[in-house]
Amino acid sequence: MKHIFFLFLMGFLVWEGLSAQRLVEVAEGYSSTSVNTAVFRNSSLVTDKGIQYVSYYDADGYLVVGKRDLGTEQWTLHRSQYKGNVADAHNVISMMVDGDGYLHVAFDHHGNELNYCRSTAPGALTLGEKEPMTGKDESDVTYPEFYRMPNGDLLFAYRSGASGRGNLVLNRYELKSRKWIRVQDVLIDGENQRNAYWQLYMDADGRLHLSWVWRETWMVETNHDLCYAYSPDEGRTWYKTNGEKYTLPIRKDNAEYACYVPQNSELINQTSMCTDAEGHPYIVTYWRNAENEVPQYRLVWHDGISWQHRQIVNRSQDFTLKGDGTKMIPISRPRLAVDEGKAYFMFRDAERGSKVSMAYTDDVKSGEWQVKDLTDFSVDAWEPSYDTELWKAQKKLHVFVQETRQGDGERVKTSAATPIYVLEID
Repeated sequence: MKHIFFLFLMGFLVWEGLSAQRLVEVAEGYSSTSVNTAVFRNSSLVTDKGIQYVSYYDADGYLVVGKRDLGTEQWTLHRSQYKGNVADAHNVISMMVDGDGYLHVAFDHHGNELNYCRSTAPGALTLGEKEPMTGKDESDVTYPEFYRMPNGDLLFAYRSGASGRGNLVLNRYELKSRKWIRVQDVLIDGENQRNAYWQLYMDADGRLHLSWVWRETWMVETNHDLCYAYSPDEGRTWYKTNGEKYTLPIRKDNAEYACYVPQNSELINQTSMCTDAEGHPYIVTYWRNAENEVPQYRLVWHDGISWQHRQIVNRSQDFTLKGDGTKMIPISRPRLAVDEGKAYFMFRDAERGSKVSMAYTDDVKSGEWQVKDLTDFSVDAWEPSYDTELWKAQKKLHVFVQETRQGDGERVKTSAATPIYVLEID
């Protein structure tokens, strides 16, 4: 290992209910942009039947997939025939394993034609030829995300269109037919004036939760407001928290607003959400309010009656979000996991040396947050993603960690390949 794990002592770091066991090295990956570590890599790690899968771009920009038996440190890796435009941090890899054990991969999208393929056999790392899904609205794809349903079918969400004028499309893969069907042509409609930057979460009961911010142009400072919808029937119909059924598509004027945030508030797009055991949504993001000159991490949640929000940590370093392209921001977009009133909040902040950090509370609604650093090295432009399927099944957090660079405004910041790790927090 090229780095020493923070306070690694006899295999365990014990901290108020957290046992961060080990940092397992995978291989080295491309690091001159944050394409391997952008927060909208919803599934950088996926566990299925005791096997954990990983994907990343290597130093030469090739898509690599790998797997290991959970609990071991031995990875089997396969460099695929596919390369991505790794100079653009938008062009991330998304993957998921279906109920038959096939690996589905989508990669290299920023207004590109759909790049999608499947493994050649259940459990295999070799990828087949590229193929269409439905063949409709697949020429201008960005932000691909897979979600696995309780019956083993998959959902696939992506933006069709461009920043400031895009729409959210939803497809479904059916195991019985092994084919994709369209669920929603335009779930959220930007009306050719704006687009939604969303985050989706599928809870343990298969209910879909969707939150988003609106953006009026391609400029990040035009992000505003935080909205919400949920679907109890796998994306076909959508509702507000008061039980009112949405008339689709969802637009600016009929959306449920979880929190009103004006433009020019340093509100970030594409962050993270999850639910508690009762299915109440929790959303984490950051913005600057009128009473505070510094952007702060904030938790927004619905308690079954109304929307609430609170600040998580107290930051002191100011910054401003302006312009287009991938930004090099002194803090990462966060990730959240909630379990029985406890919450685990992963982030990176230049104030803490840009390490992998975690805030923890045993009372997500009103408790104090404690913060610890989980590496003793900087991860620079890294943003967190974790194995969502393992969390749902076993309540274990396995986090994709890599030190990556990012030039502001979609610029490359040349760097040698750096190690990729799985940080296991049981």
